[in-house]
Amino acid sequence: MSADVILGAQWGDEGKGKIVDLFSEKYDVIVRYQGGANAGHTVIVGSEKYVMHLLPSGILHKNKINIIGHGVVIDMEALAGEVKGLRERGIKVSPKNLKISENASIVMPYHKMLDKAKESAKKGGEKIGTTGRGIGPAYTDKYVRIGIRLRDMFNPAVLKAKIDENLSEKNFLLKNFYGVKTMTAARILSETKKYADVLKPFMADTTGLINELASAGKKILFEGAQGALLDIDYGTYPFVTSSNPTIGGVMTGAGVSHRIINKVWGITKAYQTRVGNGPFPTEMDEKNGAKTREAGGEYGATTGRPRRCGWLDLVALKYVCDLNGLSDILLTKIDVLSIFSSIKVCTHYMYKGKKITGFVSDGGELYKCTPVYRTLKGWNSDLTAIRDFKSLPAAAKAYIEYIEQYTGVRVSIISVGPERDQILKR
Repeated sequence: MSADVILGAQWGDEGKGKIVDLFSEKYDVIVRYQGGANAGHTVIVGSEKYVMHLLPSGILHKNKINIIGHGVVIDMEALAGEVKGLRERGIKVSPKNLKISENASIVMPYHKMLDKAKESAKKGGEKIGTTGRGIGPAYTDKYVRIGIRLRDMFNPAVLKAKIDENLSEKNFLLKNFYGVKTMTAARILSETKKYADVLKPFMADTTGLINELASAGKKILFEGAQGALLDIDYGTYPFVTSSNPTIGGVMTGAGVSHRIINKVWGITKAYQTRVGNGPFPTEMDEKNGAKTREAGGEYGATTGRPRRCGWLDLVALKYVCDLNGLSDILLTKIDVLSIFSSIKVCTHYMYKGKKITGFVSDGGELYKCTPVYRTLKGWNSDLTAIRDFKSLPAAAKAYIEYIEQYTGVRVSIISVGPERDQILKR
């Protein structure tokens, strides 16, 4: 049995979609194990650009089985729209190459309303920076055992009972606490039924299927959404997502044993980005941040929001390496750093006058940490046409080697652009 994992080693947006797309050629099965439609994976194939929020990136390849595990919360409207959109562009999406867990939780219309209302009610510094897609409220209902799962959409008695139970609480909050309009069961059923019918042919016991495929010797790739620093347990709480993008999320979100996992690849940009609010010790000044944002096209795939840009935080990266047992680092967007003659990397923090070498995952405390940098020489040359590691400038190689030295993990793949062929393998 052989399965590998690709996960984000920062706050998301590291380029996982492109790497999974590239790797998919060598795998039989691609599994998305957590998150929701608040994650966006962008894949560029020639002149075509594909942005997927719920579908595994392997869907662009023929003869692959793509699975959405029960750790994902499904926005049925968004997923049905993705299926339709790809089909219209000539991409095959059928029950043969797409399986959706029957036990996956559903993002209901009231989840989105609550998400937006709660964020709007917060004051500036208290805002999390949620996408408003209802992800947090959907996970909340899952864990307090009142969530609606995909299988429930096709059991009228169970569905009606669950919606009624939820609305008794949700409508009270919407009306009396947030002062917004309420919803009716009839409206919810009308909004969701048509999308559920579209997804019904794809519904399956994915846990059983994944383990059957593993036992049959199929090569499996687990694809995470967001990034490790947004993990609900290990990220910069409370400025985090509502699921586990880290390695543990594979077992709980797909229903597999750790014994089948071989390699764990962590994807990181050669610099750092973050969307929304939250601590960001290495955030650049306005000038350099804007310069990096434009050079790297740093705008959210899901929301279009401009990403905050910063220097690479090696303290955070080593934390992620250790936390997830990374076997390899995949470094993306090193070509963007060509705009700088010198490049900073954070090697430790200062907190209350003391040197801190370990990552501070508490959001409030991390705000008070000051980064301490080492400055490395830049290369000031275009890397986008380079196709092998040996051809990289000496300064770029030194930058990569310093990352390896600090983290203790090999950088095995380097991306120098958005296209499939702009990948350097070591």
